[in-house]
Amino acid sequence: MSHPRRRRVLLVIAIAELLAMSLWFSATAAAPELAAEWGLTDAETAWLTIAVQLGFVVGALLSSALTLSDVLRPRHLFAGSAVAGAACTVTIAAVVETALPAIALRFLTGVALAGVYPPGMKILAGWFEEGRGFAIGTLVGALTVGSALPHLIRAIGGVGQPRVVLYGAAGLATVGGLLVLLVEPGPYQAPAAPFDPGAIGRILRDRGTMLANGGYFGHMWELYAVWTWIPAYLVASIATNGGDGSSGLASLLAFGTIGVGGVGAVVAGSAADRFGRTMVTSASMAVSGLACLAAGFLFGSPLVVLVPFVLVWGFAIVADSAQFSAAVSELAEGSYVGTALTLQTAIGFLLTTVSIQLIPVVVDAVGWRWAFAPLAVGPLVGTLSMQWLRRLPEAASLAGGRG
Repeated sequence: MSHPRRRRVLLVIAIAELLAMSLWFSATAAAPELAAEWGLTDAETAWLTIAVQLGFVVGALLSSALTLSDVLRPRHLFAGSAVAGAACTVTIAAVVETALPAIALRFLTGVALAGVYPPGMKILAGWFEEGRGFAIGTLVGALTVGSALPHLIRAIGGVGQPRVVLYGAAGLATVGGLLVLLVEPGPYQAPAAPFDPGAIGRILRDRGTMLANGGYFGHMWELYAVWTWIPAYLVASIATNGGDGSSGLASLLAFGTIGVGGVGAVVAGSAADRFGRTMVTSASMAVSGLACLAAGFLFGSPLVVLVPFVLVWGFAIVADSAQFSAAVSELAEGSYVGTALTLQTAIGFLLTTVSIQLIPVVVDAVGWRWAFAPLAVGPLVGTLSMQWLRRLPEAASLAGGRG
């Protein structure tokens, strides 16, 4: 039987996650202006995003090693982390004028965000036993829209005003951190667990959990590299076709491409609860993997072709994300679900630091047309991992026995 308050909890957590995750791409969205103002090189500009990924990995690994998501109350960890990330972003806007301190603060922002995303998933797992795929899908949808928000802030008033983007994201994240304090632990949340360094070893030895992680790792190889570089791809593609490759238009299209993934995550979450997590994740990765290749053929196409393509890609590329986390929450040891989710995200985001850096190398070699083609290997590997899991007895634990 579902708890009568869980829909309200889902709404509050989703809004809090949306607002807090606006920190992620805040400096990325403002990067063109920051690069011009501070005289940044291309490599230093890229590090404004990569530093967040690395910080998230370090924060998640520390959280996993210390089992913080299971020892501390998730809502307190979420709230404190969101406010800490906002403080780092405000500091960049207020006092930073060079690359090194900005990159360091972006790293610390990533460390802080490791205390936002996994605890949010654990809170929802405590409220949703049935319909967990939809609930975590909604959370990831909120995360997706939140990640896209800085591009929208820039498009509607932040072009040439990088501090508008930074202060705006910091303010939203602070509100998100305060909102989550309204949520109480759910009826299915495991009690606080003792510190147990052996928990990670048990997670790594669990076959079903690691196959679900394999799907997630393949998905992550593609996701953040596309999210990071899609604005530059759009500028280059529009300009090649003789159109207006302005930063404002590219930012608006980038917001749409990333933001529509929020709808994809919610739709896929509902579908996964009905038809199975392995089926939905495999279908999503098939579409997004093909899109990595199709981006080359459609480069330079008119907007009437390009815009629907990137919206479909944006819908599919993150639709599966929540289902890997939902699967781990169903497969992993109950007392250490928070640690299992944090470890999953840590390794997944570590992979993103490689794929994000790979794209400029490919661009230098072959141009923007085929820049995303190497990312297709991720969805392929992820699909194979989920299909392997589908054939195992462990799949009976997924989506109420639907696999």
